[in-house]
Amino acid sequence: MTIPFNLAYLKEPMNAPQPGLAAPALLRPARRAASATSSIVREILKVTQRPDVISLAGGLPAPESFPVEALRAAFDAELRDEAQARQALQYSTTEGHAPLREWVAAQETARGVPTCADEVMIVAGSQQALDLLGKAFVEPQAPLLVESPTYLGALQAFNLFDPTYRTLPTDDEGLQPDALDAALARDARALYVMPNFQNPTGRTLSAARRATLAAAARRHDLWLIEDDPYGELWYHQAPPPGLRSYAPERTIRVCSFSKVLAPGLRLGFVIAPRAAIELLVRLKQATDLHTATLTQRAAHRVLASGLLDTHLPRVRARYAQQCAVMLEALATAMPGGVTWTRPEGGMFVWLTLPAGVDTMALLPGAIERGMAFVPGAPFFAGHAPTNTLRLSFVTVPAEKIRAAVAVLGELIGHTLSKHRESR
Repeated sequence: MTIPFNLAYLKEPMNAPQPGLAAPALLRPARRAASATSSIVREILKVTQRPDVISLAGGLPAPESFPVEALRAAFDAELRDEAQARQALQYSTTEGHAPLREWVAAQETARGVPTCADEVMIVAGSQQALDLLGKAFVEPQAPLLVESPTYLGALQAFNLFDPTYRTLPTDDEGLQPDALDAALARDARALYVMPNFQNPTGRTLSAARRATLAAAARRHDLWLIEDDPYGELWYHQAPPPGLRSYAPERTIRVCSFSKVLAPGLRLGFVIAPRAAIELLVRLKQATDLHTATLTQRAAHRVLASGLLDTHLPRVRARYAQQCAVMLEALATAMPGGVTWTRPEGGMFVWLTLPAGVDTMALLPGAIERGMAFVPGAPFFAGHAPTNTLRLSFVTVPAEKIRAAVAVLGELIGHTLSKHRESR
């Protein structure tokens, strides 16, 4: 992937000499390390730190939604008593803080899928779960199934293990499970899917499609990796039950506290059959021994207090309002031929421009005009169309959403006019 307009300058050469120091020894990384790629989202965020740039690029939750006071009180409570503090600052089990695992299991059971704490592992953010699942399931050159498009962070995690991607087509209703036939599934061990308010498209898989997908997974002996960081961020109606409710014996459910509490906690969890959890525990032991003890204990204290009962409705209302502003702005500013998704939750809207428009080429001009987006091509594991892009709206005030979308609409309109003139 070519990074436009000097984003590449943000990466220092691995062997760049420093003034006054001897030249460093030649770095010879392992093949998998040398093939690691940077997230274009992270690179764009570095460029858009200027106060005059309105960024619709980053998939960051709104910082105003973080329960700061509740978390401060929880950390204080964990450290106030000396005996308790010693436990909170000590090593812990790889599986995670037992009361937190029990809380997760109880929540999952309440959703209709009986779950015990032994089927839960706490991880250092859901991105660690994806890394562990790559280690567990991906063989070099072996097939791995993903949606098209799919989550960029998952591709980054899996790429290190050198899979051969096979992609399932999507439409306005998300992944098309009827496309999962014997040829596509042959020799594949797993399918990675984000059924709720998908990143990058915002689409949600219907209940009927979930049932069809679960049946296909059984038929073709596939594990389902269900990534659900956004499922609690519905606006007006909760999404259908998770894939694990349709095929619990072959579903690994990955979730995050980043979007419901705060990403800086770096807390997520995996729910899966015990055999899968035991495998992931062994892999995690080799990675970091365990997730931070103090953070887990403080998070459990907050969650057990019932905070989410009042906190999440406020977050949902805020995001629903900002999404409505985004959709209204798009309807006002976009030229003919541009279409977009209408998410029912989450943080993203996906735009499709007329064929022939290259959104990667549009990005430098957008930043020069004071707004940023994420081109869509990096979200594709296979053939990547050039005419898509992702917008995120939850960290941006309404007036700035309107201003940024107006700039984008003008830029796209100008580009389309130039295309017509060149014909």
